[in-house]
Amino acid sequence: MCGIVGAISQAPVNQLIYDALLLLQHRGQDAAGIVTMLGTKCFMHKARGMVRDVFRTRNMRGLPGQIGLGQVRYPTAGNAYSEEEAQPFYVNAPYGIVLVHNGNLTNAQALKAELFEVDRRHINTESDTEVLINVLAHELEMVARDLPLTPEQIFKAVGAVHRRIKGSYAVVALIAGHGLLAFRDPYGIRPLCYGQSADGRDTMVASESVALEGTGHPLVRDIAPGEAIFIDEAGRIHTRQCAEHPTLNPCIFEFVYLARPDSVLDGISVYHARLNLGETLAQRVISTLPPSEIDVVIPIPESSRPSAMQLAHRLGKPYREGFVKNRYVGRTFIMPGQAVRKKSVRQKLNAIGMEFKGRNVLLVDDSIVRGTTSQEIVQMAREAGARKVYLASAAPPVRFPNVYGIDMPTKEELVAHGRSVEEIRAFIGADALIYQDVDAMKRVVGALNPRIASFEASCFDGHYITGDVSAEDFALLQAQRRLQFEEEDGHNRSRLALQGTEQA
Repeated sequence: MCGIVGAISQAPVNQLIYDALLLLQHRGQDAAGIVTMLGTKCFMHKARGMVRDVFRTRNMRGLPGQIGLGQVRYPTAGNAYSEEEAQPFYVNAPYGIVLVHNGNLTNAQALKAELFEVDRRHINTESDTEVLINVLAHELEMVARDLPLTPEQIFKAVGAVHRRIKGSYAVVALIAGHGLLAFRDPYGIRPLCYGQSADGRDTMVASESVALEGTGHPLVRDIAPGEAIFIDEAGRIHTRQCAEHPTLNPCIFEFVYLARPDSVLDGISVYHARLNLGETLAQRVISTLPPSEIDVVIPIPESSRPSAMQLAHRLGKPYREGFVKNRYVGRTFIMPGQAVRKKSVRQKLNAIGMEFKGRNVLLVDDSIVRGTTSQEIVQMAREAGARKVYLASAAPPVRFPNVYGIDMPTKEELVAHGRSVEEIRAFIGADALIYQDVDAMKRVVGALNPRIASFEASCFDGHYITGDVSAEDFALLQAQRRLQFEEEDGHNRSRLALQGTEQA
């Protein structure tokens, strides 16, 4: 999961892209990067860290030009600790191409070999984004060998890219001396939309509508599955459907957790979707637990709030904020040892004792993945004086790994894999555990846009929409996760040792 943005403007775009990345920071906190273009020269700055830490005044001064793109990264493939794998990526031929990508290519390893053996292109990192940019570069080279590059040829190249790569991808690319290109996978799994300034002279493409509206570019529409949009240097917009059989299957986890509630994705308000999830979750609670047994409904910050409010309203119970979240703590990395992981939860959340003491509380979370955080939060509620602690999840059990760009653990790490709801409840330590129903989730979110016939919901239902995911892919995913864990474990041990040395 990442956040991407591209813009072409009548004024310098460095500050504009920076502001958009701040609005997309929730989509990735591990690294950030911006590229701008002046004439045919590219200017790049990228590094690990949050947007506000990566870009200083001196960096912004070094990013001139009226066209550019940026990305915030949450790694799902490759080495999380390598700055080389931070985006954007650049290739110098043909023309000079810079690219950012949100998603995950399921055939990246096969493509990497094909690029080397057939296309004579070398891939130097483990990032599937480097694979993607080289496929695009090769196809552009094929369609415009001895001809001027036109929008028609660009769209032909994107069509060839669609035929070669598998998985999920939303892409923004700069082609030096020509303009800005954006396209979306034929299944429409990862989100991508564009907006324009009031005078129509500036255009921005981004992962979520909040980045457009927050920078003065009201949403025009979502980019359709398989569609490409090319904005030339004069600001003219060209569009074309480049896939043969596109279908819209947006990732439902965007609505459950990933996207900001003030965004609209594929015609669906994320906030409204979460209200609907709370409404149908309330029905599950009523059928499982007498409402008279519940004194108060408390959300686990932050994505669960709309669902918890609607659930409390439906049950006729008080809604209270029982946890305060420390907004200045980044995401919880996989840390060595359970004690360190538990400590990180305590640093992020603190209970307000008066909301728990002597009460039967219903905690509402957006989803439950590993279960270790839920276990710790239930214990915090008990320590704060709760008489009974019930837990409701606005999402169904997460039983299957995700291969489309969400940093989901392998199935062995998922608390719901191979366990019944009762076994999960016992593991977490709650007095009752209520999950959302898969079909109900799809129905109430889909009701907000009847054009959407299906969702990508593989982590809940085990159906992989692209139809090309094999047992070998899961084995590779598990091996990558094991390697990533070892790298993060080593990184955190080194960091803790360094801290101990500094303190000494």
